[in-house]
Amino acid sequence: MSRKQKPPKKSRFKVRLLPFLVVILTGLVILLSYTIYLDFQVKIKFEGARWEVPSRVYARPLDIFAGARLTKSDFILELSKLRYKNRILTHAGSYYRRGSSVFVHTRAFEFPEESVPATRLKITFSGNSIKEVRNIDSREDVDLWRLEPVYIGGIYPRLNEDRVLIKLEQVPTALIQTLLAVEDRKFYEHHGVVPLSIMRAMIANIRAGGRVQGGSTLTQQLVKNFYLSNEKTFTRKINEAIMALLVELHYSKEEILQAYLNEVYLGQDGKRAIHGFGLAAQFYFDTNLANLDEAQIALLVGMVKGASFYDPRRNPERALKRRQLVQLTQQQQAIISQKKYVSQKNIGLGVSADKPSGTSPYPNFLDLVKRQLRRDYAPEDLQSEGLRLFTTLDPVLQHKTEKIVNKRLTTLEKNAKLPNNHLQVAVAISDPGTGLVRALIGGRDNRLSGFNRALDSKRNIGSLIKPVVYLTALQNDNKFHLSRIIQDSPISLPGGGGEDWVPENYDKKYHGETSLLNALVHSYNAATVRLGLNVGVDEVIHNLRNLGVEREIDNYPSLLLGAVEMSLFDIMQVYQSMAAQGFKTPLRAINTVARSSGEVLSRYPLTVEQSISPEHAYLILQAMQTVMTKGTGKSFYQKFPLSFNAAGKTGTTNDFRDSWFAGMTGDKLAVVWLGADDNTPIGLSGGRGALRVWTDIIAATQSQSMNLIAPEKIDFVNVNVLMQSNGEMTCIEDFQMPFVTGKLPSERERMSCTNE
Repeated sequence: MSRKQKPPKKSRFKVRLLPFLVVILTGLVILLSYTIYLDFQVKIKFEGARWEVPSRVYARPLDIFAGARLTKSDFILELSKLRYKNRILTHAGSYYRRGSSVFVHTRAFEFPEESVPATRLKITFSGNSIKEVRNIDSREDVDLWRLEPVYIGGIYPRLNEDRVLIKLEQVPTALIQTLLAVEDRKFYEHHGVVPLSIMRAMIANIRAGGRVQGGSTLTQQLVKNFYLSNEKTFTRKINEAIMALLVELHYSKEEILQAYLNEVYLGQDGKRAIHGFGLAAQFYFDTNLANLDEAQIALLVGMVKGASFYDPRRNPERALKRRQLVQLTQQQQAIISQKKYVSQKNIGLGVSADKPSGTSPYPNFLDLVKRQLRRDYAPEDLQSEGLRLFTTLDPVLQHKTEKIVNKRLTTLEKNAKLPNNHLQVAVAISDPGTGLVRALIGGRDNRLSGFNRALDSKRNIGSLIKPVVYLTALQNDNKFHLSRIIQDSPISLPGGGGEDWVPENYDKKYHGETSLLNALVHSYNAATVRLGLNVGVDEVIHNLRNLGVEREIDNYPSLLLGAVEMSLFDIMQVYQSMAAQGFKTPLRAINTVARSSGEVLSRYPLTVEQSISPEHAYLILQAMQTVMTKGTGKSFYQKFPLSFNAAGKTGTTNDFRDSWFAGMTGDKLAVVWLGADDNTPIGLSGGRGALRVWTDIIAATQSQSMNLIAPEKIDFVNVNVLMQSNGEMTCIEDFQMPFVTGKLPSERERMSCTNE
């Protein structure tokens, strides 16, 4: 019987070691795989789109040149909207007044395909216009200067992060030096992680019984902000260290530093998170990063440790102590001199009193911009690509309109014995020739976002439709002209529910024979229905389409008196086409869309389409001018001389539920609606309500007279015409009226006030 041989000791050692080697090898494979995965995540963030950057929306820029219609007070108001400071011109963004001149140090601004430098200008005013523009430094006249546009809001990413991206070369040297001195003095020496610093921080925290010191490098902080949560776990710290090493492996120190400067969290504005030093400079000091002084830099760098804890607006004493500590570091590291340290350490924080809010001061106009952009851009492009949108908003006109509306509504409520804040309002103002929307009010508190009454509220438009009915008749110029006799007499039509529809006039009277012009001027309902049925309701609907209405419209006779629901913006488009003398010009709120680099992506040029003939447009505009001088709009001339020409039409719906006015001057088209959200009667006609608001707007905004130029195919002829005067129908003799060439009334019609 043989004895079993024992394996050599060396072999037994190998057998026992083998499982450990397998475990170690497996662990290394897993670690390598995980590192490769983390490496992939690092590259995606750094080499793809690193941030979702909001689109920034601007008002129209103000062009400054000799002869421009601009008052000194309006220019100062524009500067206040740009947050310029009234002081000696030591910095860009400042101005002061002397006599008829304003001295201003403009800010630099990157327009699409044009860079405008910061410049010191002297602008001299004379009355309602600019007399002279001079460069203070060169003492030369300036032909044209484009002032930076007012920032009116942003279109934010899903997480409501906001940042102004900056390049490393744009960052003040003192900011980089201070940041590294406070947060990571070995930044240019380490490879992402400093083990000794981590150990020192751990020991200090253990001794203190809490977190009193951090050992993270800037690279680790960036990794945490970029990729990881704020949870304090061992796993997260391991991930942070590995990813920091990977970032340092792939990218230069300059790339890492630039990313950090744009990513670091520096505060909260409601739901909007403030990221990066570029936006923080604007949010806390209302200036660009390049304009920060060393004390302001010290405050922002100090806030890196805890933006909420050291918030200078909420915790000024705590923020001051933190800033002073950073200033001491600045002095010790020779970033500032001892003299500057002593002079600056006790100065105030210098934070702007009014923080630039992420909430737009013009939410209703911004709503219009977003809707018009949806036709060309996906939401994610607007929320993440950092586009710059240049709009048509006139911030001075918007400001004045808001003040006028609130003041007038308070007066109207008092006079009509309505409860305070019962009336609601919507207003839109555009350029008659171009369709550029210059101001928009979607509710009494125009700072509130949400329901936009100018765009979303659908109300009966009342007599605002009548110019379209009369225009449709005038287009049948073989049969109708402004002096044509029509009947204002009772008419009964089958209505809903088995009852007849009998339209009544506002004054509860019928006026018999009257001229077509007079029926429009005094807004006779019965005459309008008869005329509309004569030309055909379907033809009136066809004209509404020609003038720009896109929504479906039912063919009912009541349409002829405005029993159709439209938004204010719908009716604005109709009157825009008439104001442009027959050219349908789509209302638009955007001029240009550009990348942050300046590359233009889209331009929104003026587009026109001849929708009605210039001759017929001229006739209806002339008639609406007579509405203002002799009809339902004549209260306008309590504030204006008869030499000032305007055109318009009042509108009132059943039971005084809606008060409308649509009118135009030489440089403005404005539509005003007043009503109650619950659709209860407000007791105000178009003339007693909306027209008063419209008149106040025109009076306060240096508007121009509407001096119509007759087209070639218009002849003026003296005729006798039936017009209402002092409540009675009167035959006015030798009244000069326009007619389409070749469509003149007969001699008998000219000299008679009847068709017999």
